[in-house]
Amino acid sequence: MIERLDAFMARGNAAYYARANPYADFTTAPEISQVFGELIGLWAAIVWQSMGAPPRVVLAEAGPGRGTLMADALRAVRAALPGFAEAAELHLVETSPGLRAEQARRLQATWHDAVTDLPDGPCILIANEFLDALPIRQFVRRDGWKERFVADGRFVERDTTVALPEAPAGTVLERCEPALAIARHLAARFAGAPGAALFIDYGPAESAEGDSLQALRHGQTADPLAACGEADLTAHVDFQAFAAAAAGCAVHGPVTQGRFLTGLGLYQRTVRLAQGQPPAQAAQLMAAARRLAEPQWMGHLFKAVALCHADLPPPPGFSP
Repeated sequence: MIERLDAFMARGNAAYYARANPYADFTTAPEISQVFGELIGLWAAIVWQSMGAPPRVVLAEAGPGRGTLMADALRAVRAALPGFAEAAELHLVETSPGLRAEQARRLQATWHDAVTDLPDGPCILIANEFLDALPIRQFVRRDGWKERFVADGRFVERDTTVALPEAPAGTVLERCEPALAIARHLAARFAGAPGAALFIDYGPAESAEGDSLQALRHGQTADPLAACGEADLTAHVDFQAFAAAAAGCAVHGPVTQGRFLTGLGLYQRTVRLAQGQPPAQAAQLMAAARRLAEPQWMGHLFKAVALCHADLPPPPGFSP
């Protein structure tokens, strides 16, 4: 069987995330520290206030994993701004039946298969490590541009009619069409109703050439073209292309995850949690915060970008 790379990636990740515990292979930011989800919840609450505190707002998360981020977010919101918690209607974008069941153990929500299925009205969307798992197409420059297909665990190149810029031979370009479609959809949505979307993911701040497709299997890097469905397939997010696709709404960022989280008070909140804890536990809390924010870990590779209704002020974490 031969299939285009994006079809191969979509098929592989659908099978992988249908597993009982796909998160055994990696750890996401909400699982590292509860402060991550708490800060995201408070971010959403402040954005809701900037929207005029509508009495009903769709609070959505795309790719909610085990539901940890949203559970932490709602706990913080109920304590700090209960009015937002009362106004929020929780909607989760998740296709995996197993993960939906896991999320339902923590959250009361309505589930959807796609961001485009979310109900109308004021909306705040959160997506952490969601875009990187969306399927990509790859093109490589030979005597002309070729598109990569997958057959028997290897790349096969075929002619393409896709218009691409001039580049030296051997250049690899990636395009994530589902991510661009989401950006366009949100821009159109926010043109007609107040809303904001926060995406946190990894990739360069500027568009970059090269093959970024990668796989994790049993916690180790693996051949992304082997054992389809048994590894987590991801690629770097092209934040520049994503922002360009959101024409018509205000785009803030990308900024590094370290800058974003420290601007929201990551270390201050962690210090408060650590107070009164045994020394070993306090040290673990601070180490988790550093892992999220410092450049040698997740602080620089991961970026945050927000898409907002054009009339909203810059959201927290994105001020100049």
